[in-house]
Amino acid sequence: MTQPPETAPGRRPRVLLLFGGRSSEHPISCVTAAGVLHAADRERWDVVPVGVAHSGLWSHGEVDAAAYALGDGELPSVPEPERPVSLRARADDAVELVGADGEDLGVVDVVFPLLHGPWGEDGTLQGMFESLGLPYVGCGVLASAVGMDKHFMKVAFQAGGLEVGPWETITDRQWRNDPEAALERAGALDYPLFVKPARGGSSFGITKVDAPEDLRAAVEEARRFDPKVVVEAGILGREIECAVLDGHGAESPRASLPGEIVVKGAESGHQFYDFEAKYQDASAAQLSCPAELPEEAIERLREQAVRAFEAVDGAGLGRCDFFYTPDGRWVVNEINTMPGFTSISMYPAMWERTGLPYGELISELLDLALERGVGLH
Repeated sequence: MTQPPETAPGRRPRVLLLFGGRSSEHPISCVTAAGVLHAADRERWDVVPVGVAHSGLWSHGEVDAAAYALGDGELPSVPEPERPVSLRARADDAVELVGADGEDLGVVDVVFPLLHGPWGEDGTLQGMFESLGLPYVGCGVLASAVGMDKHFMKVAFQAGGLEVGPWETITDRQWRNDPEAALERAGALDYPLFVKPARGGSSFGITKVDAPEDLRAAVEEARRFDPKVVVEAGILGREIECAVLDGHGAESPRASLPGEIVVKGAESGHQFYDFEAKYQDASAAQLSCPAELPEEAIERLREQAVRAFEAVDGAGLGRCDFFYTPDGRWVVNEINTMPGFTSISMYPAMWERTGLPYGELISELLDLALERGVGLH
């Protein structure tokens, strides 16, 4: 394991706050960055925001990240930079931010990669940070990749002894060679079905399907975001979430009190917790935390959440989503290895109500990243 160079006495660790990205979750990442910028303890951390435009180019000093917000108008976006920046490793093992002309923009001690979805949350950026020897918040390459792929995530959960709901995966090759066979296989699951891009997030491309005749269109919609599609049988039960925060050293990961999002149904116009309900309509849903559950069920969930986190070899943080069935079973749905940090996001809200305020949570994540370093552990 490689440890970062020591920070000079009196110098705050310099945090590269990376946001935006190439995925469809770009605007959520921008708003998350604004939240972290407002809450980070500036007496402890020197925070440097860097936006990633849709092209993949990095922008520093050309956007006001703190002003990003989700409203009724245009979604926020990082503009294409006129003078892109990048990271460069130095001979003394330090990593610096550099301008397009090689200008030294200062050493970076740790990265907080607030990118959601492909090309950010899926292990690609994490691999770059590992190659540079640069500590970063969150899961490593393997856990990020597994946590992004709903198929392999479920395989890992099953191997970890967790109960997973029935599902079918439709690969790009299967769909192109024999779509009818793929539809027949997925359609054999119990309805309603939820059709999802295998490597998407923030509810983009997800369709609830109540009848077989609507399944094909739902698969095509999911394929707009990912050629691999996961079809899940609907689970009868309450949707409960739990935030996991890594432990220090050999300590076990910690689990928050459980939270439950209650979607207000027909009067809100949302059939499930979709993109608008999550990020744009604060009245569409409300957070109940701690969720109203028997004490023994809460403790069981917290144990299961830590098990799910460890099943994918998680590090730093993760939000684990479960179904609580009428007969008292916990069925794991998914893990999100870089959950949103907007003002109405579940992960920070659950920790807030568990006793760890937003700003302290950010510092804890950065401390964990610096402590862990990079390389094999």
